[in-house]
Amino acid sequence: MAEKPSVKRSRKNPCIDSYPVRSNGIAARLLALAAIFVLGVVEPEIAWADEQLGLNEAVAIALGANDPTVARYEERAVALEDRAVSDSQLPDPQLRVGLANFPVDTFDFEQEPMTQVQVGLRQSFPRGRTLSKTRGRREAEATGERAAGRLQELQIALDTRSTWLELYYWLGARHTVAESRAAVAELVDIVKTAYATGVQSNQDILRAELELSLLDDRAVEVERRIEASKAELARLVGQNAAARRFPAAFPMLPPPPARRMIEDGLVAHPTVGIDDARIEVSDRDVDIARQAYQPGWSLDVGYGGRGGGRADFASAMIVLDIPLFTADRQDRRVSAAQRDRAAAQLDRSAKLLELKKVLDRTHADWLRLGERVELFERVVLNRATANAEAALDGYQNRVADFAELIRSRLAALDTELQLRRLKVDWAKAQARLLFLAREAP
Repeated sequence: MAEKPSVKRSRKNPCIDSYPVRSNGIAARLLALAAIFVLGVVEPEIAWADEQLGLNEAVAIALGANDPTVARYEERAVALEDRAVSDSQLPDPQLRVGLANFPVDTFDFEQEPMTQVQVGLRQSFPRGRTLSKTRGRREAEATGERAAGRLQELQIALDTRSTWLELYYWLGARHTVAESRAAVAELVDIVKTAYATGVQSNQDILRAELELSLLDDRAVEVERRIEASKAELARLVGQNAAARRFPAAFPMLPPPPARRMIEDGLVAHPTVGIDDARIEVSDRDVDIARQAYQPGWSLDVGYGGRGGGRADFASAMIVLDIPLFTADRQDRRVSAAQRDRAAAQLDRSAKLLELKKVLDRTHADWLRLGERVELFERVVLNRATANAEAALDGYQNRVADFAELIRSRLAALDTELQLRRLKVDWAKAQARLLFLAREAP
C-alpha cells in the first residue's frame, strides 16, 4: 500500500487524538477521518458573543415594541368610552324664536292683540332608560376591545417564542450539517486518493460524492429556513435584535400549570373575554329594544310678548310618543335582539369547546414529545452512536463495507437533528400551553 503523509489532528474533534490509528498511510487517514465522522459530533455553539438574544428577552422586546396591532385596541377602547359618555347625555335643547300673528296690511306690531314675539325652548327625553343602556353598551364594547388587545399580546408572545425556537433549531442544524459535510468532503478526497492506488473501489467514490451532494442540498434548505425564520423574528423584535447571536444552551420556558388548572381558567381567556363582551353588548341591545315600549316625550315651554300694554302669554306643553302598534316594530326588534344574544352565547360555548380541544391536543403533544425527548436522549442517540462506532470497527476489521460506514454516520446525523427537532417541538407545545394559561412575560 502506498504511503501518504499523515493528516493533522483536528482541534474541533479531539476524539481523533484518542482513536488508535497508524501515523501515516491512506488507511490510517481514512480510519482517522472515519473516527471524526462517527464520533466527532459536538453540540453547536450557536453564539459565543457577549450580546445574545435569549428567548425571554426576545419576548420582552416584542411585547415592548409598541406594536400597532396592540395599540389600536386601546385606542378603540378609549374612543368607545368617550362615546359612552357622549351617548348617555340628553339631546341638545332646541331654541325657538319667532313672530306670530303679525299683520301684513299695515306691518304695525300693535295693531292686532294677538301679535306676539315668541321665544320657546324644547327639550326631548328618550324612551325609558335608553340613555343608560346605551352607555352600558358602549362600555361593554370597550371591554371587548381591551380583551382583544390582551389576546394580541398573548399571540405576540406565542409567535415570538415559536419563531425563536424555530430559528434556534435551524441554526443548530446548520452547524451539524456543516460538520458532516466537511467530513464527507474530506472523505471523498481520501477515497479518491485510495482509489488511485487501488485500495478503494469506484463505487465508494460515487457513494461518498452522492452523500456530499445530498448534504449540499440539505445545507441550502437549512439556509433558506434560517433566512425565513430571521425575517419573521425581525418582524417581531426588529432587525437589530434579530441579527444578534443565539445562546448555545437550550432555553428554559416557565413550567405550565396543571392541565386541570388551565382548563378551569379557559373561561377567563381573552378569546372568551371577547365573546363575553359581545354577550354583554347583546344584553344591552335587548334592554334598549325593550325601552321602545316606553313613550318618549319632550317638554316645550314658550313666552309670547305683546305690544300696546297687553298682557304677555306663557305656554307649556308635553309631547308624547304613543307606541300603540308594537307587533311589527317593537316586538320584532326585541325578538331580533334576543336572537342575537343567543347567537353570541352559542359563539362563546363553541369557542370554549374549541379551546378545550386545543388544550387536549396540545397537552397530549407536550407529554408525548417530552417522553420522546427523554427516550432519544437516554436510548436512541446512544444506540445511533454505538451503531456508527460498530460500523467503524467493522470497516476497520474488513467485515463491513464503506457504504455501511456512510449509512451509519448519516443515521447518527439524522438522529441528532431529530432529537433537536423533538426538543424544539416540545418547547413549542409548552409555549402553546402557556398561551392557553394566559401566561406571558
